[in-house]
Amino acid sequence: MLTTLRRIVQDVGAAATFQQALDVIVHDVREALGTEVCSVYLRSPEGDRYLFVATEGLNQDAVGRLSLELNQGLVTLVAERAEPINLEDATSHPRFHAIPEIGEEPFNSFLGVPVIHHRDVLGVLVVQQREKRRFDESEEAFLVTLSAQLAVAIAHSQATGDIRKLFDTISGRETVATDTMFRGVAGSPGICIGTAVVMQPAANLEAVPEREAEDTLVELIVLDRAVEAVREDIRRIGQDFATSLPPEELALFDAYLHMLDDNALAGDMRDRVRRGQWAQGALKQVIREHVRRFEAMEDPYLRERGADVKDLGLRVLAYLQDIRQRKIHFPDDTVLVGDEVTPSMLANIPAGKLKGIVSVRGSGNSHVAILARALDVPAVMGAVDLPIVELEGKALIIDGFYGEVFLNPSSKLADSYDSLILEEREFSRELEDLKELPAVTLDGYRTLLWVNIGLPGDIYRSLDRGAEGIGLFRTEVPFMTQDRFPSEEEQRLLYREHMEAFEPRQVTMRTLDIGGDKALSYFPITEDNPFLGWRGIRVTLDHPEIFMVQARAMVKANAGLRGLLRIMLPMVSNVDELEEAKALVHRAYIEVLEEGVQVKEPQVGVMVEVPAAVYQARDLARRVDFLAVGSNDLTQYMLAVDRNNPRVAGLYQETHPAVLMALREVARAAHMEKTDIGICGELAGTPVGAVLLMAMGYQVLSMNATNLPKVKWVIRNIRQRDARRMLARVLRMSTEAEVQNFMRNQLVKAGLGRVVPSYHA
Repeated sequence: MLTTLRRIVQDVGAAATFQQALDVIVHDVREALGTEVCSVYLRSPEGDRYLFVATEGLNQDAVGRLSLELNQGLVTLVAERAEPINLEDATSHPRFHAIPEIGEEPFNSFLGVPVIHHRDVLGVLVVQQREKRRFDESEEAFLVTLSAQLAVAIAHSQATGDIRKLFDTISGRETVATDTMFRGVAGSPGICIGTAVVMQPAANLEAVPEREAEDTLVELIVLDRAVEAVREDIRRIGQDFATSLPPEELALFDAYLHMLDDNALAGDMRDRVRRGQWAQGALKQVIREHVRRFEAMEDPYLRERGADVKDLGLRVLAYLQDIRQRKIHFPDDTVLVGDEVTPSMLANIPAGKLKGIVSVRGSGNSHVAILARALDVPAVMGAVDLPIVELEGKALIIDGFYGEVFLNPSSKLADSYDSLILEEREFSRELEDLKELPAVTLDGYRTLLWVNIGLPGDIYRSLDRGAEGIGLFRTEVPFMTQDRFPSEEEQRLLYREHMEAFEPRQVTMRTLDIGGDKALSYFPITEDNPFLGWRGIRVTLDHPEIFMVQARAMVKANAGLRGLLRIMLPMVSNVDELEEAKALVHRAYIEVLEEGVQVKEPQVGVMVEVPAAVYQARDLARRVDFLAVGSNDLTQYMLAVDRNNPRVAGLYQETHPAVLMALREVARAAHMEKTDIGICGELAGTPVGAVLLMAMGYQVLSMNATNLPKVKWVIRNIRQRDARRMLARVLRMSTEAEVQNFMRNQLVKAGLGRVVPSYHA
């Protein structure tokens, strides 16, 4: 049966239209089960009826004409119960409803299963036979399994508007759906309203045949010319962006050039040609292998590099095939849309015309998302349901804060977003005046606002927004960009750059935090459950040679500076790990002193990001100089939710009552031991989170630099006693929805509604 299931799903996926997909379903299911009838009913977009949309075995003339009220017939009973109904004699059931025009009276046996996606009943799949019998368990199990797989395809059609079009066509309406929303991932913050320009690669690697070269020398010459042409394109792109991007982001294009070096992609392609493959076939083979290698990596940043390799391959193929891109008109409000938008595509757009980016694939780690943030252009990544083939020239609203795209916005929605854009611009200008001011509440409570940082390019963005220190320097990022462990001196120079830039502010450096979703290509960690495996402090304590080199580099980087170095230990789950790591840090400090380097001893702190550390927070606090909650991982472990998994992403709730209680307990433990307490995670950068954390007594809130000005504005316009009153109410609540609704209302009442806009009002 597994082969049959796969074949049906593949047939549905290959259908040219949604109606054809429905026809494939009823045909293949009827054939697979050997039944006389198979039909599909879909819930209307309004949710008020179920439409008879496809059948084999019943009256075809009724397709699209017949619909059932919500309490009418066995089909709607299946939907109500959200479970299969298997009847030997359907006509004797109290809910049987005879509709003569459908022609189902002769059929007694009835098996209906709901099509459910994320708890939402989208439709009902039905099989029927004349003879009176119950469909056996294997037949019912087959239909349930198939409906679960088909639910994804039907949900996609619902998201893309195909179901709406089907209902409109059947009813004779020619209405154009407005305000159709597609969800993705927030890639770059901001809002824009613009016109979609769809760009797709001109070449198709998968369509390239593999064949032997007729003349190896000619193929090598052609390949070299194509590679060099692409290298020239990349150099030109880098020059075009030279005035609008900082050096760190421009380095992305240098990375592209290195990929085309003789000891990388270009060399591999030449080897294939010398072995007898023609240039295009060699290109296809090499790109496919490199892409697969990247896509198999667990680390999301490295996994995204597969898209960069593919982009380079398509560019080389375009020159090999002598393909010229079609002339594209870019309006002044261009929103670039593509299946997989790449940095090189941005260079085709004239300066000043790019207002937004939408990519069906990719994530916040994609190079194009990084560039979008550097260019201050809103971007939405991973909008998987977006029907890009239909978008050319269409009006779009891009909401980079929430990761949402609106197609064909109504004038009402467009006006609402226009107002928000104007408000954001005005608000941003006001926030610039706060850059040098402290985050002090109206009743005099002081909070330190620091930044989470990973790349040198983050330094200037952070200081421009008034960062008062670094609360989290992700030291694993430079480890990921190399093909070996960086030396002590290489690390020292990098750390020194950050410390000098922030002098005399405090800098918190997290020791190497790999494992989980962060992997090094030259130090692979393969585990069935990496988030509960060898990661963070567990790795570096097992490899003290790695830990000591990094600790010495950190200590040396602080020589001669007034700023205080704080070394933070990730994923600590017990006191023994802490004591062992502290001993290594102290040893590193003594060794640096023995070398004649005069430097202050660093503070040592622990990241609280596992439940064990929450319950041992007081024991940990009395042994360290500071505690810092890693709210992203703590939330993930507290709720047992992988926030990168779209199936359960809705359960990842940073203001879940259990998470808030844990945060409050950690703060209490730190206060009892008179130990500094801070937090570094997404929660600290939200207005709601910042207010609650400040009320709990967190002294340091560390966040993405983009969020810092708004958080400062909120803190400067609220009283701590009011925040504590809100916290007291929140801690008695039972659901995350209660917390969010209450806090948003409270912030609006306090005159802080500008940071919690209701975009969908």
